[in-house]
Parts: sequence; C-alpha cells; structure tokens
Amino acid sequence: MIRDAYFHTSTFPYFHIMKNIPNLFTLLNLVFGCMAIIFILQQEVILIPLDSDGNIIDLPRQLLNTPEKIWLASLFIGLAAVVDFLDGFVARFFNATSEMGKQLDSLADLVSFGVAPGMIMYQFLRSSYAQGSGGLDTSVIWLLPCVLLPCAAAWRLARFNLDKSQSFSFKGMPVPAAGIFVASLPLIYWNVNEQWIVDLLLNKWFLYGMILVLSYVMVSKMPLMALKFKDFSIKNNLPKFLLVLIAVAALVILKWLAVPVIVLSYVLLSLIFKTKAA
Repeated sequence: MIRDAYFHTSTFPYFHIMKNIPNLFTLLNLVFGCMAIIFILQQEVILIPLDSDGNIIDLPRQLLNTPEKIWLASLFIGLAAVVDFLDGFVARFFNATSEMGKQLDSLADLVSFGVAPGMIMYQFLRSSYAQGSGGLDTSVIWLLPCVLLPCAAAWRLARFNLDKSQSFSFKGMPVPAAGIFVASLPLIYWNVNEQWIVDLLLNKWFLYGMILVLSYVMVSKMPLMALKFKDFSIKNNLPKFLLVLIAVAALVILKWLAVPVIVLSYVLLSLIFKTKAA
C-alpha cells in the first residue's frame, strides 16, 4: 500500500517513467506491426503482356508477381514477436505489471499478428487471381476472406483477456503463433526453390483453406500449451522440450520452411499431450 502510493505520487515523476517503460516497450510491438503493414502496401509489380489464353502480347495486361517488399513485412512481424515475447520479462523486471499493460499488449497483437497477416493474405490472393484471364478485374468480394484473420484474432484476444485460467495453457491458438505462420509465407515464396511450393502459395483455394483453418483454431477452445515453465524437469515439460528439438532440427534442415512446421508441431504436441497442457 505504502509503496504503491510512493510510486503514484506526482512528486516523483522518475518512478512514473520507470513504471511505464514496459508499456512503451509494448508499443514497439505496435510500431513494428504498423511498419509491416506499410511494406505490405508498398507494391513493386511487374506487368507482363498476356492475352486471354496466357500468350505474351505487346500491351501490359496482366500482373504476375506478388509485391516484393512483403518480405520486409515478415521481418517486422518477426521483430514484433520478439518484443511480444520479452515485454512480460520487462514488466516483471520493473515490477510494473498492470491491467493497462495487458490491454495494450492485446491491442498491439491485434495489429501485428492479426491485421498485418490479413493484409499479407490479401496480397497473395490478389496475386493468385492476377494469374488468370481478367485477374486484374477480380471483385474485391473474392479478396474479403482475408479479413477473417484479424476478426478471429480480435475475438481470440478479447476472450483471452476475460479468461483468467489461461496462464499455463491456452484455449485456441495464440494470435502471435497464427501471425508468425502467415508471416513466414512471403519468406518461403522468395527463398524456397521448389516450384510446387510457389504454385501452392499462389493457389487461391489453398489460401482460402489456410485462412479458414487459422481463423478456426484461433477462436476454438482447442487446448494448447503455453510456452512457460513452472520448473525445468523433463517430466513436466516433455512436449516443450520436444518442440525445441523439432524447431532446431527443422531450422537446420528446412530453413524458411521450418516456421510452418514448428507451428504445426506446436499444435500437434499440444493435442497429444493435452492432459499436460490443460
């Protein structure tokens, strides 16, 4: 009681600043999310002249590639994820955990891991339709499913803030995990030399399916483990240690493809060891 009064008195502005450092740190998450959206919207396009049968002609008629600066958006979403992981440590270090910090964290997560990934899916859908005849005239209605991701993220974060039981387990996929999954797609597209993967990422039905699945697992009550440790014993943390081993092996072997593999492994291990995570 005395210490709280001491920190909140206007006589000591230094301590007010110290207590708000975690919130300022959380705002970095929001800044990185906004930067990601900026790069998603900065399109670098190549116009290829095609006729309705896909043959090259003299006039530019068709858009074939996705905006190349999206990979920078992936970088900023990754930075947002690092900040999101560390802000809790910063709050505990300054002994400044607060309800405002919790709400601010959710608002930042909605932008960085909900809206920004939704815009990535929007651009991939545009590129998918642009491959076909008349693709540039595709109605925005066919692109609107991308907004399911930020809507599902908002629902998931609101429910999380009201549910006090999700400390060492989650109900539904955490929004940052879904956001990181989507953020890996541009990096895979530009860095993996497998044509079938490129074709898959430009297949509108695959993209629609991905949007539906990710949105569902976020709003579902599927039991998923939180990556927090009560202790470091193998018995109590076996799925977490297995996830670390899978992550290391996947990064060495698969490079950028490791990200979706790690996220899928996280879901599968949570379901297999659901009694541990619940």
